[in-house]
Amino acid sequence: MAILSKDQAQALLKKALSYSKADECEVNLSGYKGGNIRYARSTVSTSGEEENMSLAVEARFGKRSGVATINEFDDASLEKVVRRAEEVARIAPESPEYVPMLGPQNYLPSNAWFKSTADINPEYRAEAARKSMALADSKKLTSAGFWEDRSGFNAKMNSKGLFAYNQSSGVDFSVTMRTEDGTGSGYVTRDVSDVSRLDTAAASEIAAQKALGSMSAKAIEPGKYTVILEPTAAVDLLQNMFRSMDARSAEEGRSFLSKTGGATKLGEKMFDARVTITSDPTNPEIPTSTWAGDGRPHEKVTWIDKGVVKNMPYSQFWAQKKGVKGLPMPGGFIMAGGNQSLEDLIKGTQKGILVTRLWYIRAVDPQTLLYTGLTRDGTFYIENGKIKHPVKNFRFNESPVIMLNNLEALGKAQRIGGNLVPPMKIRDFTFTSLSDAV
Repeated sequence: MAILSKDQAQALLKKALSYSKADECEVNLSGYKGGNIRYARSTVSTSGEEENMSLAVEARFGKRSGVATINEFDDASLEKVVRRAEEVARIAPESPEYVPMLGPQNYLPSNAWFKSTADINPEYRAEAARKSMALADSKKLTSAGFWEDRSGFNAKMNSKGLFAYNQSSGVDFSVTMRTEDGTGSGYVTRDVSDVSRLDTAAASEIAAQKALGSMSAKAIEPGKYTVILEPTAAVDLLQNMFRSMDARSAEEGRSFLSKTGGATKLGEKMFDARVTITSDPTNPEIPTSTWAGDGRPHEKVTWIDKGVVKNMPYSQFWAQKKGVKGLPMPGGFIMAGGNQSLEDLIKGTQKGILVTRLWYIRAVDPQTLLYTGLTRDGTFYIENGKIKHPVKNFRFNESPVIMLNNLEALGKAQRIGGNLVPPMKIRDFTFTSLSDAV
């Protein structure tokens, strides 16, 4: 009973709300089922399957709020959890950022759930892992991978008349391949909503080729290079930037979008004219929930248009304080790309570095979005439009703001981490030192 239909969820939430004696009451219900399989040294090490459903009640008396949760759903348990939330609310301090609960909202229809993913069973996971391990064994490589799938629902109802329901599904798969001598390493990751679109053997082939191609890497001097960032490498820097675009941080002077006196850079051109970033909860490539956790609707939004900052996410409190509609942070973002493939970008590069992946990324300066981190699992030197040889990994110091002003070309966007991100060719990317890790 971990997955309830819209009607079943609505009936259960109505019953829970009927016990409320608070000024305001909101009930959230969620359930999921899913599983995972992990393998290392080309042998399955762990696997599991789970399902769960839980209900959370928030009761409010004035600006005082209390929350209680439960995973039993008989009438007595529902009343008990509501009473407990009310007890907590009565003794809680008043919230300085109180926002009244929302009334009824209009939501776009959701398309984030797929039966193919919901029907995954242990045999399916085992076969997916077997294909990856068999590919590694055929090339005499060692593989270590992880598969996780989940299907579920979320529902929300409050005493002001709001009701929201969403179903979703998804699969995450990643694998690292290593050569027997440990000098070559390759990595690939894939995430899909519809599991029929995931081929673990084809994905693993990419990691295998990177592992074999990165053996006996050569050291080259750190410095500023033209780089091609694969989507796996670019997404982390872009996510860090996107999560730093919230209006409150900008208006309080804590953001790369801040200006003196509480002003912001909203409406200003901050990036190359080819940079356009949007979000759309109904996008067929990255479908997400059509409502945010606080109940506000998600809609199609343009955040950056041809390099110009058009919108910033607002928390519900900050939107109320500023007297604006305020858009919630979306579930994923879409960066417009070009028509070139990764191979095309390589062919058009006289000298440069191909970066498969970045990791261990840490903030250096939040107001300029300067980050440091390392390349990993396949870094290659490009010369005359061809990959010439693997190179030792680098430490980098770079800001995505600067990076997106140094664009030379964009490739076709692909799904990565729940976002759509193109491979990017960037000039003057800063590498500061070498790393012996593969």
